[in-house]
Amino acid sequence: MAGGKLSARQKMINLMYLVFIAMLALQMSKKVLSAFGKSSEEVVAATKMKTKSNQYLLKTLAQKAQEQPEKYGEKSKLASQLEAKTNDFKNYIVNLKTEILKKEFKGKIPAHLDYESMDKSGTVDDMFFLNGKLTKKAKAFQQKIEDFRNYLLNLKIDGKPLSAEMKNNILQRFNTADEKHGKKGKRIEPWLMANFEGFPTVSTMFKLDSYVNKAKETENEVLSNMLRGQMASDVSVTNYEPVVVLDKSAYFPGEKVTGKVALGRVDSTMSFKEVILNGKPVPKDQLTSGYVHLNIPAGNVGDKEVKGKMIFLENGKDVPLTFTVKYAVIPIPNSAVISADKMNVVYRGVDNPMTISIPGVPNNKISVSAPGLKRVGSGKYMMNVTKYKGKTVQIKVSGKVNGKTVTDSKTFRVKNIPPPVGTVRGESGVIKMPKRNLELSTIGATLPDFDFDVKLGVRSFDFKVPGQPTQRVNGTHLDAKAKQLLRRVKRGQNVQIYNVRAFLKGNSGYQIKKVSPIIIEIIN
Repeated sequence: MAGGKLSARQKMINLMYLVFIAMLALQMSKKVLSAFGKSSEEVVAATKMKTKSNQYLLKTLAQKAQEQPEKYGEKSKLASQLEAKTNDFKNYIVNLKTEILKKEFKGKIPAHLDYESMDKSGTVDDMFFLNGKLTKKAKAFQQKIEDFRNYLLNLKIDGKPLSAEMKNNILQRFNTADEKHGKKGKRIEPWLMANFEGFPTVSTMFKLDSYVNKAKETENEVLSNMLRGQMASDVSVTNYEPVVVLDKSAYFPGEKVTGKVALGRVDSTMSFKEVILNGKPVPKDQLTSGYVHLNIPAGNVGDKEVKGKMIFLENGKDVPLTFTVKYAVIPIPNSAVISADKMNVVYRGVDNPMTISIPGVPNNKISVSAPGLKRVGSGKYMMNVTKYKGKTVQIKVSGKVNGKTVTDSKTFRVKNIPPPVGTVRGESGVIKMPKRNLELSTIGATLPDFDFDVKLGVRSFDFKVPGQPTQRVNGTHLDAKAKQLLRRVKRGQNVQIYNVRAFLKGNSGYQIKKVSPIIIEIIN
């Protein structure tokens, strides 16, 4: 068509061909633009579905963290951090997309985008590129992608880095390396220019939506890996521990050691390939419902142990789990063991802690009786004899061993709380101090070397200075009259604080014995 001299008719035909080709190209361009737009919509829809899936995984991890914090607590924290990082990345991309669309449509984004009209590259080019260089916004966009990528690459689950496959996926999804062009790859083009410069706006929207989808896809993979890895660990036999539950911890000669050996997570469908106790195989009829039923002689008096090995078949291989359980064989008792936790007497005015037991007898099978005695725990009792008038008290104990009733009793002396000593600023006896210090000091009472945590208060005391009448003082500090008397005291003279009237905090009805006096030598 281009050679030789053309007739008017041929020129017209050639012109029609050019118009036809241009129309085909225009039509193809519009189809491509629409395809980008539709693909972008599909990516957004897929992202929403992935987000719902991620929310379910996050909820599952949070629930499991409440139920089993040791297994899932750290995973749940990591999942929450991952969600926050992913949402931060997503929000950045969404805001950037919104900013581009506002500029594309002069401030107001239409409800339904006309993808065929988004065929220019000017909006993104003006935002990202200026005189052949990257703008601050372009650099910030690339940095955001790289920061998110590096965060993902450095993630650790249970202290272990992500798998090589997951890291490779992350590198591919968020790759920002310069691109090579040409047959020999010698022409280098920066990543941003290679992917965003000169592209129509609709193409950029598709790429931005794809980045959000990639972020949510990666989040889903990490969350799934957390759950899948823990579930695989839970079902592996190597993560179970044999648990031996004896009917009691001590046995008498002639008794049978009875109890159960099971996995920590008992499964009634669990079957053992073989179980060995003390070097001997356990009969099959004693391996039922996920338990190994013990029935071996206790032996003579002394410390004993049961050694065993449970063998499972997993992935075609024998997996052995060993265990050792210690127990004691003790003589049949004919007396109870009763001890005061503090000393061999009980005191009025305070709670006296007691431990009462019979070897080989469960605490809930023991009966105990005594004035002022009450049970406060397993084998633990508290005895209060404040209102008890006798000088001794008897504690009676009984319990059943091998069908026989064992009874015993012990007698304890009952004493009053010993006399307190008076104190000035925590010191007792004969002390030295200036007048000013005495004016400011607190008068108190204490029980030295008394094993109970007893708190004493002071209601009043008598104050005596040389050559002056005794002054009664209410409270724990010198009052105005007592201070006037103190000012008359000369250096080297003694003053006395006596008749300290103390009371027992928490039991003010108990009568405290006379408090020893305090002598203070005035030094200035």
